[in-house]
Amino acid sequence: MHLHVTVIVMVMLALAVAANAAIHTEAVPYTDGGVKLIGYLAYDDTVTEKRPAVLVVPEWWGLNDYAKRRARELAELGYVALAVDMYGQGKTTTDPKQAGQWAGEVRKDLNLMRQRAAKALDLVKQDPRVDAQHVGAIGYCFGGGVVLELARSGAAVEVVVSFHGTVTTQQPAEKGRIKARVLICNGADDTAVSPQDRAALQQEMDAAGADWTWIDFAHAVHAFTNPAADGSFNKNVKYDEKADKRSWAIMKLWLAEALGR
Repeated sequence: MHLHVTVIVMVMLALAVAANAAIHTEAVPYTDGGVKLIGYLAYDDTVTEKRPAVLVVPEWWGLNDYAKRRARELAELGYVALAVDMYGQGKTTTDPKQAGQWAGEVRKDLNLMRQRAAKALDLVKQDPRVDAQHVGAIGYCFGGGVVLELARSGAAVEVVVSFHGTVTTQQPAEKGRIKARVLICNGADDTAVSPQDRAALQQEMDAAGADWTWIDFAHAVHAFTNPAADGSFNKNVKYDEKADKRSWAIMKLWLAEALGR
């Protein structure tokens, strides 16, 4: 009888601890060249010690619910996560034409793209909860291209992970400049990434002396990590559950190796 009561008490205590382990989220305003940006910060508010941080750079839709969900999932893994605003005012769209216009404005100015990512990197490093020596970045589609540019720029980031991201660049990395470990998670059937693009990226990484890995996920196309991608406006934009889960699991290994968590 006493044992039974003891077990019940222990279970109740465990549940109470779990209930207190809440993921805190907040909007974080910052600026870049006069443009007002609004990031989305997520972290476990029960943790008291400093911890590694991870930037999340969204798809071309902007800082939407999907990017915010990924930030919360990273916070659940023990990181401070900052979902990045690349456009200003945290704006989003579901219109591919509008998304293409916004992304195109950033892509045409490589310095702007790299600077905006660097601003977010500086912001998260200044957070009192963050171990500024251990910061990574992940990105999706357009955001995957952004984190690769962050690595090419020589930014002090330890690991970048691109999910179905843009791999072409106007300014290939110089030898010895990339400090980050680089992981590219690509859909094997993604027509947005040509064999020539793949070969050029791999040659660039080798020439730069980077620590890189490219993984093709069988049968997956573009946006394979996003459940909202149903192929309705483009058959090359579609979710793949296996590729999503496997790429996330591989990402966790890369982050743990690079950031020590």
